[in-house]
Amino acid sequence: GRGLDLVRQWNPDVVLLDLMLPDNEGPELFEAFRAETDAALVGISARSSVSDRIAGLKLGADDYVTKPFALEELMARVEAVIRRHRGKGGARLSAADVMVDLSEGIATRAGRRLSLTGIEFRILTALMRNSGQLVTYAQLAEAVWAVTTGPESNSLEVHISRIRQKLEQDGCSRLIQTVRGLGYRFGTE
Repeated sequence: GRGLDLVRQWNPDVVLLDLMLPDNEGPELFEAFRAETDAALVGISARSSVSDRIAGLKLGADDYVTKPFALEELMARVEAVIRRHRGKGGARLSAADVMVDLSEGIATRAGRRLSLTGIEFRILTALMRNSGQLVTYAQLAEAVWAVTTGPESNSLEVHISRIRQKLEQDGCSRLIQTVRGLGYRFGTE
């Protein structure tokens, strides 16, 4: 559902998931998240027995926290699991001759590093995650600004224009196509 969509869109470093969701959906969601993302997964549950913690870890959790917990403990566990997880190598996206290193916040085209702002990086990442597919204005707004309506001004168009300039330096071909009135598509025509 919505949680999986957000994970696909944002590619977080860590996902906290309550294993005690209504209708016993926690374990099923955990398996779905594990199949969809390489993010570190931390299970949260009111069950604190050894067998429950083992079950959570066997579902694919990188760590397991029992309720109630101190916020400081949760933050320390999240930081530790991220440190361990980053040691496995950062997540990367690539399409055409563009590569995005999500853990380092670096984008390159044909080996040349692109100087992108944070917003430009998030826009490019959202487009590359859906390479070859239409990404609507609303989808980009949610991915970049965490809102479901598009920006009030033409700021998205301005950011796309700047990304294109940076991608198309040295005579490189256009990779971001405009789909009039709908959004954008990443990839060669």
